[in-house]
Amino acid sequence: MLEITKVVNGDEMVVVLNGRLDTNTSKDLSSEVVAKLDDIKTLILDFKELSYISSAGLRVLLDATQTLNGRGEMRLRNVSRDTMDVFDLTGFSNVLKFE
Repeated sequence: MLEITKVVNGDEMVVVLNGRLDTNTSKDLSSEVVAKLDDIKTLILDFKELSYISSAGLRVLLDATQTLNGRGEMRLRNVSRDTMDVFDLTGFSNVLKFE
């Protein structure tokens, strides 16, 4: 299960994820966030309460980055050591921005 909390302030969207970002929940993040980036220039994903990310979740992050390409940026916040290990192993740590 994945709980998604969004706060939009002008052209910035902050999204707090609570739970698991996997095959079953990645479509929720895609439809709730990635599909709604038209007026967004800064997307911040807060992973403080994210307990797991799968390759399907990584694909959604890549989609969000590509959607914002050239007009904005995505940053990840509060990434756990375990999740950072996934990003390091997959090479996503070289592509994504962290704060």
